[in-house]
Amino acid sequence: MKFIYYLIFTSWYVFSLLPLKFLYLVSDLLYFPLYYVVKYRRNVVRENLVSSFPEKSEAEIVKIEKEFYHFFCDYIVETVKLFSMSKEEMMRRMTFTGIDEMRELLQKEGKKSCFVYLGHYCNWEFVASLQYWLPDMHCGQIYHPLYNKDFDRLFLWLRGKFGGESIPMKETMRRLITLNKEEKISVIGFISDQSPKWEGMGHWIDFLHHETAFFQGTERIGRKLDAAIYYLEVKRVKRGYYTAHFKCVTLHPSEMPEHAITDCYSKLLEKQIQEFPAFWLWSHNRWKRTKEEWENMSWKEHKS
Repeated sequence: MKFIYYLIFTSWYVFSLLPLKFLYLVSDLLYFPLYYVVKYRRNVVRENLVSSFPEKSEAEIVKIEKEFYHFFCDYIVETVKLFSMSKEEMMRRMTFTGIDEMRELLQKEGKKSCFVYLGHYCNWEFVASLQYWLPDMHCGQIYHPLYNKDFDRLFLWLRGKFGGESIPMKETMRRLITLNKEEKISVIGFISDQSPKWEGMGHWIDFLHHETAFFQGTERIGRKLDAAIYYLEVKRVKRGYYTAHFKCVTLHPSEMPEHAITDCYSKLLEKQIQEFPAFWLWSHNRWKRTKEEWENMSWKEHKS
């Protein structure tokens, strides 16, 4: 309903006008009911942490858990702040490095497409501001539409305010083929650390002590379009400030063995999570689908 959309939009926008210093006080207050009262997905977070870090003690796990919830509350208020954040402030709070080197390589190699892997790590909504740093290129991100239409419309507006394009997952191939034919170089972000659907599984990786299936679309389309493949290493400098560095995975995806690009992405993301685990989205039920279940399903389909 349009009424609900405009009501949420207006309330979030007004809330975003408050200084971030005040919003962080709200974040600190939000932490206690979220963690101790509502216990938002506490079981999922705890199970994910314990199974991902079997070498850590219970005290260490609880410490990471609490740090995650503190960060998650910060992520909420920081994302709301984006509704009214100016371009100048955004570029101070989210900086990118390795851009000049990337631009030089893309132009030297005659690339028309650059695919950028990233995860739900640090504040991924801030990354959508990349278009500010690459005004001569076409920036965008692949996204999965939210089930709630009002929130989906809100986040589309929020990500689009920076100038980048949000491409629905179902339209990925068609849209990227079109962009690859255009004059501007396109730089497209793929958040590829969530669990694919059963039909999208097929290659399993040892990731954080779990047999894990990853989306294969980035690698598959990258090979088809001969896109440069990068990994975006995002780090939290301090509260409200992030930096992201472009790390080249390959300029020639067709020359790499099958699955090698996806494997490289998983290892780069895993390394970041292991170094600073609190900044990953532990509340997502990442391992709800197992390799054993997938194999059983595949076997049944084969027999039928």
